[in-house]
Amino acid sequence: HSVSRTSPNLAFVPACLPPDPMEVEELQRFVSNTKRLFVMTGAGISTESGIPDYRSEGIGLYSRTDRRPIQHAEFVRSASARQRYWARNFVGWPRFSSHQPNTAHLVLRDWEKLGKLHWLVTQNVDALHTKAGSQRMTELHGCMHRVFCLACGDQILRSELQKHFEALNPTWKAEAFGVAPDGDVFLTDEQVCNFQVPACHKCGGILKPDVTFFGDTVSREKVNFVHQRLAESDSMLVAGSSMQVYSGYRFALAAQEKQLPIAILNIGPTRLDHFATLKLNSRCGELLPLIV
Repeated sequence: HSVSRTSPNLAFVPACLPPDPMEVEELQRFVSNTKRLFVMTGAGISTESGIPDYRSEGIGLYSRTDRRPIQHAEFVRSASARQRYWARNFVGWPRFSSHQPNTAHLVLRDWEKLGKLHWLVTQNVDALHTKAGSQRMTELHGCMHRVFCLACGDQILRSELQKHFEALNPTWKAEAFGVAPDGDVFLTDEQVCNFQVPACHKCGGILKPDVTFFGDTVSREKVNFVHQRLAESDSMLVAGSSMQVYSGYRFALAAQEKQLPIAILNIGPTRLDHFATLKLNSRCGELLPLIV
């Protein structure tokens, strides 16, 4: 393995027992028996990089706060909602963009290099699989590191937009309280009210992160593309996801229909537990490196 041993950040990882040797053996057998593995990852693979998830019992964002992610319709409809969103995102960006892949991301990259992993689909928007070097990959819900114009479609890097924010708001300062899986932070209305948001430099349109907000849908082209990759695969591994969101769950249903073996590696229950071939309750970064 060319996996570098980064020490995990466990602040947002639910408590769990170390991997059971029998479970390690079962997952080893599962992976050894597959030739074209289809992997789907969720927020639980990034918690060890210091990014909280939404749903983990006790420590997920939903259980700690009453905060909910912005809705697509609200972002498109309301200038003040966009101002609030971008002010918080501006404050959270330096920290969010500095997160690095952990051992689990690196293991999956290595499986791809070895020809074991056929395709990786991530529900995360944190770019950690890209930073790890994965290439055979679809970002199902997009990526926070890209921004596009809703009017003309022009794309820019989120890091570029940060410079525009700084230029427009030279004296604006705000202290953030906590950070969310999408890089959002908590600010008061008073902090937000003077924040200036740039328009698209090409057409003056509305700029939006290249991610699927809640209430929006993943494009038909992307869904079809992922279904094609799944059709070429012979088994499915879900790593770090409770699969509560339908946009990801639909692929597990398709795998079940094709009678593919499905292994789940996730701390806590998932929506697939009743039809999975194998369910393992361990940390991704602790169990995956044990598989050769």
